[in-house]
Amino acid sequence: MSLPLPPLNALRAFEAAGRHESFSRAAEELNVSHSSISRHVRGLEDRLGMQLFRVMSRGLVLTREGAAYLAEISPALEAIAQATEDMAEIPEGVVWINAEPLFAAKWLIPRLASFHALHPEVEVRVEASKRLADVQRYETDLALRFVHPGGKYPLSELVSDAPLYPFAAPSLVSGALTDPAEVLTYPLLRDRGSDIWSRWCKVAGLPEDDAPQFNWYMRSPMAYEAALTGQAIILISAEVVDHDAKAGRLVRVSDVGFQSGGFYLVRSEGAMRRKAVRVFRDWLLLESAPWRSAG
Repeated sequence: MSLPLPPLNALRAFEAAGRHESFSRAAEELNVSHSSISRHVRGLEDRLGMQLFRVMSRGLVLTREGAAYLAEISPALEAIAQATEDMAEIPEGVVWINAEPLFAAKWLIPRLASFHALHPEVEVRVEASKRLADVQRYETDLALRFVHPGGKYPLSELVSDAPLYPFAAPSLVSGALTDPAEVLTYPLLRDRGSDIWSRWCKVAGLPEDDAPQFNWYMRSPMAYEAALTGQAIILISAEVVDHDAKAGRLVRVSDVGFQSGGFYLVRSEGAMRRKAVRVFRDWLLLESAPWRSAG
């Protein structure tokens, strides 16, 4: 005897609304109207004879029964989606990736053409922001974030732990300076949220009294542009500057460098079930392999 099943559209509407705890965000994800999500959920509630959501002052929340039902049906829907996608020989669809603005602009974007040449059916949409999108609530498929030493995101993989070096435009410094102390005679740039130059001085063996008085304090993207236009020296990771260094727009002015964390690829538990996400993840880790230390 066949088991009674609710309409698939109703289950999809409820699952998306339950993950987001929002009819509006579920409607946006599924590309339908808010009223369509509401109608499907109400119909499912009538069929089950129970309330799945409760409207609170802070917004929509799952009831106890709704949370239990969501936990039961989500794996089944994900399994159906994965089985369907696995039947396709060619990966296709949209992959969303959230990344820090400077890393996105200087490392990821210049390399995306090589991915599109391999997988033209996959559309990559990059959202650049300092805020880490919530991968567990499907705000994005993947996220690229810098993690300081000792920090760690769950379900993350190292993309790059390239060392930081001082870089400058050739119009400011034409080449490498043999004495690290010479670096401190030039205008220096520093992000307002870090104090990495003092660490560089320590690695360079310079006396503590020689710690620089910073000429510029600004966020990394603006600091980078200032360095490109020859206004000051920036201390930055080698992989971020690689594109402009190869083009001759920036030069490394000292061989003194050090590691200070790394960039990690963060994903949700279900992200790898989609073939398009898997091929993008594999490409990203292969593309970034030269920027990971052997250890």
